[in-house]
Amino acid sequence: MQIRNLGGSGLRVSAVGLGCNNFGQRTDLETSRKVIHKAIDLGITLFDTADIYAGMGGSETVLGQVLGDRRKDILLATKFSKPMSTDGTKQGASRRYIMSAVEASLKRLKTDYIDLYQQHDYDPLTPIEETLRALDDLIRQGKVRYIGNSNFPAWRIAEAEFIARQLNVNPFVSCQDEYSLVVRDIEKDLLPAAQEYNLGLLPFFPLASGLLTGKYKRGAAAPQDTRFAKAPALRDRYVTPRNEDIVDKLSAFAQARGHSLLELAFSWLASRPQVSSVIAGATRVEQVEQNVKAIGWALSAQELAEIDKITN
Repeated sequence: MQIRNLGGSGLRVSAVGLGCNNFGQRTDLETSRKVIHKAIDLGITLFDTADIYAGMGGSETVLGQVLGDRRKDILLATKFSKPMSTDGTKQGASRRYIMSAVEASLKRLKTDYIDLYQQHDYDPLTPIEETLRALDDLIRQGKVRYIGNSNFPAWRIAEAEFIARQLNVNPFVSCQDEYSLVVRDIEKDLLPAAQEYNLGLLPFFPLASGLLTGKYKRGAAAPQDTRFAKAPALRDRYVTPRNEDIVDKLSAFAQARGHSLLELAFSWLASRPQVSSVIAGATRVEQVEQNVKAIGWALSAQELAEIDKITN
């Protein structure tokens, strides 16, 4: 497994990360246990979850139950700020909320520190100064090692960087945003901002919720046990004429070179500037094995140029 620095920080992460959204909802405890242990055995060190995953706390709880002694072998990343109650009282990035949210996550995860604590969404109601000071206090207390953001607009990333410098507090070291061969919007503003401030990029939905796995056939119904079959809204979002055209061309491109569409999707992301780890979920041990093998294709400059023509 290739190991990379997370942006300009000293935190070293595996080039393939495990997204933990499925634990506690799509996979039961025993299946989750198998997936988690297999991931660690294969050299995956970055485990990415969030307090809100699996019905508010479910994913963190499973990780807390399963990791045990193996907690020391991984880098645990979680997130805060999305609603953790239906009445609007538990959400956002205020000092008051952050201090209670981190304690709740630590308790569910059964650990005394979080390697990467990420703000899941920008909070328009709280000044970024307040958020960064609170997060800096958590780092000083040893409860958090590094901090990151997710779903921030590019200009908010720049603002956070300048405020952190002004206050002389720990800055964000990473950003987690959607990025894949069919969703390249971040290249316009966000990716240049990540490069300028040396934030490690953690792409989520690298396979466009499964569209880039090759398991969906054009014009055919989604197989019963797949995400698109169970979540029509996701299917409608990704299965568009444009995306289907791109997938057909990319599949032919990969096949002609003896590779799968999955390998192309992972290897392309791994080759992109600022990408530290490609985060992908797994509901079966076989998927973890596939994901780990999938970043082995070293794409040439000519191949990357061809991919740009297909996907832009």
